[in-house]
Amino acid sequence: METSPGMPPTAEALAQREAIRDILSTHSRGLDRLDPDLLKHAYWPDAEVDYGAFKGSAHQFAEIISPALSSQFELTQHLLGQTLITLDGDRANSETYVYARHLLLGAEQELAFAGRYLDQLECRDGQWKIAHRRVVMDWCHRVAVDDERSGDAFGALSKGSNGVSDPSYDLFGTL
Repeated sequence: METSPGMPPTAEALAQREAIRDILSTHSRGLDRLDPDLLKHAYWPDAEVDYGAFKGSAHQFAEIISPALSSQFELTQHLLGQTLITLDGDRANSETYVYARHLLLGAEQELAFAGRYLDQLECRDGQWKIAHRRVVMDWCHRVAVDDERSGDAFGALSKGSNGVSDPSYDLFGTL
């Protein structure tokens, strides 16, 4: 077990935590780009998830979430906040705050979700991935949207999109 909170971590513990944060970010990018391969990359093949309405195989979740999201939302953005990580050898637990914003089809409303990801992670052959994820909702609300994407101030900016047409794929490519 690692040291108690507030104690300086070892260089190895810092590296392990950074690898875990990378997997958590990969997961959010997979959701927002509707990329099932990215999502699967964040989970072990035998991983399980608890997303409330869906409880079961993480890889099955990765296949069905993209069509589910695209049928309701133009875009999503999963913003990760602070992450508490406890390391215990090749296992870790993490609690990550998430603020997920969902632009509904038609861009007239936004669904905002505030919650946390409770993850159990495992390091296998030197690589960290999620073994189990449980989503906890703290609150959720809808707000009206005045879509400014094509307005004078933002019209010339590159626009985010689902899938490989998003400008980030020019930078990172695909897995």
